[in-house]
Parts: sequence; structure tokens; C-alpha cells
Amino acid sequence: MVEEKQETEVEAYIQVTGNLFESVQDGPVFNDSKTFVDCVPIQPPEDIMDAFLERQPDTPEDLEEFVYNHFHVPEELAPTENQPTGKPMERHIQDLWSVLSRPAHDDVSPNTTLIPLIRPYIVPGGRFREIYYWDSYFTVEGLAACGRMDTVEDMVRNLAYLVERFGFIPNGNRIYYLGRSQPPVFALMVDVLQRYGREDAAVEHRHHLKQEYRFWMDGRDAVSQGVMAHRRLVRPDTDTHLNRYWDDRATPRPEAYEEDTHLAQDVPEEHRNALYRNIRAACESGWDFSSRWFQNPMDMRTIRTTELLPVDLNAYLYFMEKTLADLYAAAGDEETAAQYQSAAEQRKAVFDQYFWDPEEQYYFDHDWVNEAQTDTWSLAATVPLFVGLSSQEQADAVASHIKERFLHDGGLVATLNETGEQWDYPNGWAPCHWMAVNGLIRYGHDQLAQEIAERWIGLNQDVYNRTGKMMEKYNVVNTELEAGGGEYTLQDGFGWTNGVAIAFLKNALITETDTPLIKEAE
Repeated sequence: MVEEKQETEVEAYIQVTGNLFESVQDGPVFNDSKTFVDCVPIQPPEDIMDAFLERQPDTPEDLEEFVYNHFHVPEELAPTENQPTGKPMERHIQDLWSVLSRPAHDDVSPNTTLIPLIRPYIVPGGRFREIYYWDSYFTVEGLAACGRMDTVEDMVRNLAYLVERFGFIPNGNRIYYLGRSQPPVFALMVDVLQRYGREDAAVEHRHHLKQEYRFWMDGRDAVSQGVMAHRRLVRPDTDTHLNRYWDDRATPRPEAYEEDTHLAQDVPEEHRNALYRNIRAACESGWDFSSRWFQNPMDMRTIRTTELLPVDLNAYLYFMEKTLADLYAAAGDEETAAQYQSAAEQRKAVFDQYFWDPEEQYYFDHDWVNEAQTDTWSLAATVPLFVGLSSQEQADAVASHIKERFLHDGGLVATLNETGEQWDYPNGWAPCHWMAVNGLIRYGHDQLAQEIAERWIGLNQDVYNRTGKMMEKYNVVNTELEAGGGEYTLQDGFGWTNGVAIAFLKNALITETDTPLIKEAE
């Protein structure tokens, strides 16, 4: 029922499906596939389609003219000139909150792909004109560090509203994102409310978190009856339930239609639906794209996201289960609290079996189809430390590998594979640094955590001094070069970079590490 409802909602929009959509994307009329899906029709969609069929524009110029005559087109991004501001970076980040802020939607065209939100919110910036799920967590950490708790509550309430409306938190508040979510970090956002003294607000969201948990665990009845996997739930053995990334649709992404269909040209037609679903599932992971998901690290056509149990996803879900147990206990519902505590303990009991390699002394994703761990070294291995799943011995071993293999002049690379994908070497990302630094602090590796944070903030500062920008990602190996890879030009703004940087600075991590930024491991 949920999948059918999502399919119907998406098909109602001429910006994301149908003859006009395919003509615009195949043209292509825009350099960025995301531009047209964000356009707003000026006339009723049925009138636009009638005009399109009558006119049948047959040249790129005619098609472009047609689009501009019938749609409000968002400004297409072009690389902006580097403009050092002379303003301190911290002050610049503080000022950016208002630049990246968007109002609640009191009056939204019914034909826009934007899903209205009930509170003001912060967008990442650049081509990302809407809220994004896991980006929002890192933004919230920065907002909280700046004392902007009212904005934090607005952000959390918006995500709670999306849960209420759809039963889960979509990738972003666009209708073309309704087939997937993103890493389940709502529990971490609730934890921010608790850490900054909003306990009542945190407990208030236990029902939303419970609803999100149902979404990730949907399929228990099916897998209990012998099916190995249903949507995001996998049963790798008789008594074990773990999770994967998934998307309910197996078609090209509307916002990346040209990229997906181009990739599929060299794939046999009978395998294209699987390719599209695996691409979409990788988008749900947030790591889009990385050799983590490829059978052949150098060939995206071998993407197999749905065949993998990701170490970070299952660590996030452990934290969700622990948080639900705590919230229901705080509300006096000990029976429900015990159920979630049991779920967390069951996940923890099998975690090492599937994700810990005792020979390499490191965490890896698990290929549940072939019953073996992958061999991709990635910073996803720091998330078990971040949520307190690791033993001290495991954390010590991970710390050693992080220092020896991942650390470079500008911080940490996402993986060790140089593939040209944006979530691989030589790129570094703010979310990975937040997880790594706080995970290391949790297990007493303060000196290494401080060194990583200082190198990362130093790179942020250096690029800012030269360009006046806070970037989406950074080249941490050659700090004089821009980060590369990805399906679009390097974006600046940038929500999660701002959030992590200001949280590191405001929590004095650069000069002292005696106060963990997340609550202590139990």
C-alpha cells in the first residue's frame, strides 16, 4: 500500500515522469538533471501537456523555450568566483544560518515537487534547495553549539511531521525522494535535544521514532516465514534480523535521469531495473557514490547496494533501539522499553559476527548474498565507536588503522580506493569526521581525535581564506586541489560542513578534549 501510494504521488507530476520529462532530460535542456524536477508549472499540468503535444518542439532550442514559457525555473548553478571575505570563518558560518534558512510553507503550489514543511528549516546550499534527512543531523549539532535551540526544535519537528505524513523520513522533502529514506539519524537528533536540556521535547518524539523504526523493520512477518529479505530487512540466518539500504522504485532517478540511463546503456536490459534500484539504495545510504557498493571498485555498473548489510546502518539502528528504550523508560512504559532494549541487545550480540574481521581488526560491510564480508576499508567503521557498540580493544584497533591508513594532511579519506567517485579517496567529508572524532573520544583516543579535528578545521579554514566558501567536501590528500567526483559541480554553502566545523570550534575540541561531544558510552 505504501509503495503504491508513493508511485501514484510521483506519477502525478509532469516534471518527473512522462514524455515531456524524458524529452527535457534527454535533450538535455539543463546541465543539471535536478533543475527540471524542481521547476514549478505556471499553468495546470494538463494544459501544459496539451500544449506540448500540440507544439511537439523538435529542437533543443524549441524545447528550452517551451520549458521557460510554461515553468518557473530555479536558477541553474554555475561555478561562483572565489571571493575571500576577510571575515573570520566562525562569524561567516554564523551568518550563513540565515542565508541557508527557508520559511515554513504556508502557500505552496500543488504542482510543485516540493513537500511543504510546517516549520522554518536549514538547507545544505547550492543545488540542494530542500531539507535533507541526514544532512540535518550535522546541521543540528552546529545549531545547538551556537545556542540556536529553537531552530533545532524546528528542524526536528519538521522531520517528525514527515514521519507522521509518510511513515518515514524521506531522503529530502521532494516527491521524487519518496521511495527512500537516508541513514536513520533521527534518534541522534533527539539525543541533541536531550544533551542541550530539552528532555521534554525529546520524550515527545518517542512515537515518531517508534514509527520510523517500524519503517526500517518492515517485513518481519515475511522474513520470519522463510523469505531472506524484504525491503530494508534481511534475515542472514534463522534467528538474526539486520538491515540494508533499499528504494521502493527500480527506475532511473528523476533528479539524475540522464546519468542513470547513460550508465544503463551498457547493461543488459533484463538487469537494468536491478541497477536502478541499487543506485537508489546507495542514495539512501548517503554515500552516493562509493566503491563500498561496487563488486568491481572501478565500475559503477557492478553496484550491489541491496546485497550488502552496511556496518554504519546497523550501528545507527542499534542507537535507535537504545534511544527508544531510554525514551519509553523515561515515559514510564517499562514494558515497551524492555522490548527495545532486547532488540538492541540482539543486534549487539550478532554485530561482530557479521561486521568485525578478527584478522584485519576492523569493521567491514557484509555481503549477505555471498555470506562474506567485503574488502573495502571505509570510515563507516567509526560509527560503531560513535554509538558505543565496540569493545575497548576493537576501538583501539580501529584507531590504529585510522591513524595509519586514513589520516592525511587535511583529515580523513572516506575510503582507501581511488576510483573517481566522490565518497572515495582522496575526498573527506564532514559527517565522517564528526563520527570518527567523537567515536575516538568516546574510547579515550583524545590525542588522535584532536589531531584529526585540527587537520580538518585547518583545511576548512585554508579553503575559506582562499575562496570565501565552506565546501560540501574536500580533497584531504592534496589540500591545494578541489575535491572531485560526483554527478554535479562542487557545491558550497554548506550545511553539514558548517555544522561540524562550528560544533568542533564551539566545543573547544581544537584546544581540549576532556568533554565528549556525545553522551558517554554506558
